[in-house]
Amino acid sequence: MERILALVPCLGFVGIILLFLAFSSIRVVQEYERGVIFRLGRFVGAKGPGLFFIVPFIDRMVKVDLRTITLDVPAQEGITRDNVTIKVNAVVYFRVLDPGKAIIQVEDYRRATWLIAQTTLRNVIGQSDLDDLLAHREKVNEQLQRIIDEQTEPWGIKVTIVEVKDVELPQTMQRAMAKQAEAEREKRAKIIHAEGEFEASKQLAEAAEVIGSQAATLQLRYLQTLTEIAVEKNSTIIFPVPVDMFSAFSDLVRANAEVAQNK
Repeated sequence: MERILALVPCLGFVGIILLFLAFSSIRVVQEYERGVIFRLGRFVGAKGPGLFFIVPFIDRMVKVDLRTITLDVPAQEGITRDNVTIKVNAVVYFRVLDPGKAIIQVEDYRRATWLIAQTTLRNVIGQSDLDDLLAHREKVNEQLQRIIDEQTEPWGIKVTIVEVKDVELPQTMQRAMAKQAEAEREKRAKIIHAEGEFEASKQLAEAAEVIGSQAATLQLRYLQTLTEIAVEKNSTIIFPVPVDMFSAFSDLVRANAEVAQNK
């Protein structure tokens, strides 16, 4: 009996150890995570999601998040192909496709992807013209996404989207572009004005041709102009009288004189 009582503390201690080992072997991984298992330093595989067991003190688990990760690439200064110094920042969206490669092939896949994004952004700036960065940003985004994705593919990383956010120009270039835009607007305004003058001149030429072919039309137009001028009573207007009107009156007087002589 005494022996049994002496073994009770030992059994209690063993039970505590076994309970501790049982709890330490339980692992729970969320739906958006995977647990990369290493057994005595050797890669075994990725488990999850849900509840599973590992061998305590033999297996080691590293959790990997499979959700899309957003990296903010700080502004990178570079010289474009047409020798303009600019600063460009971007944002990169990527996710882990192969948890095993993301842990084994690179020490810190987040930092590595971030550094590659910075280097690639500077290289693309040097290979692009300023007009492409401003007007054809989708093309630059596709080029960045393709290059970064190719470089991170061995790590089990998939780069889905790369977006250039802001393009910061020097003050001198901003003023030059403002002057260019103003000159372009003035050019368009002058072209539109010239086209309007040309169309108006064609219409006036056709109207003059029609009026010139009919003497009565010319007289009616003259009388209409007099009517419009007569509306304004706050000024003195001097206008010439056509000679044709006097010749018409003289012909009428001569005809009346001849009729009187014949009588």
